[in-house]
Amino acid sequence: MEKLIIFSAPSGSGKTTVVKHLLKEMCHKLGFSVSATTRKKRPTETEGKDYYFLEETDFEKKINAEEFLEYEEVYKGLYYGTLTSEVNRVWAQGKTIVFDVDVQGGINIKKKYGDKALAVFLRPPSIDVLMERLRKRDTEVEHHLQERIDKANFELGFENQFDTVIINDDLKVALAEAERVVTNFLEKN
Repeated sequence: MEKLIIFSAPSGSGKTTVVKHLLKEMCHKLGFSVSATTRKKRPTETEGKDYYFLEETDFEKKINAEEFLEYEEVYKGLYYGTLTSEVNRVWAQGKTIVFDVDVQGGINIKKKYGDKALAVFLRPPSIDVLMERLRKRDTEVEHHLQERIDKANFELGFENQFDTVIINDDLKVALAEAERVVTNFLEKN
């Protein structure tokens, strides 16, 4: 059966770290859904591997052409989304697709696929810890940092709409829990 695994969390919670770990440890079973975004590429990122980096007008053309499984304007002019072609690409490889998406995107994918999807909410231990992680990331100017914290507070209210919640307080524990949850889901018919 074609399955999907969704990891969602407020920005800075560690979902990308968890997803990369799972993809490395379970590469024969899992394939990554590369999201599209209008944000600028960071120096450590690769086009087509980390994201598809699109201009805002190109992203909007794809919206109008109904090429997205889900998308969201996360902040004014800043879009993130999942191209339907990504799901087809990974399933064609005979793998379970793994999503690293924002909270609303995760909820939308879960609604669309129901029991075929496992929705995992990765939660920071506290907003203070989250703020510190975002500061250390050093990719945010202060007013953007506050926007992300405000959004995180809002997103934490949706964790009950996910199948399971993992608290990322200790990364080793969170990684082990993610492996356990994913393995159990993959073994179910």
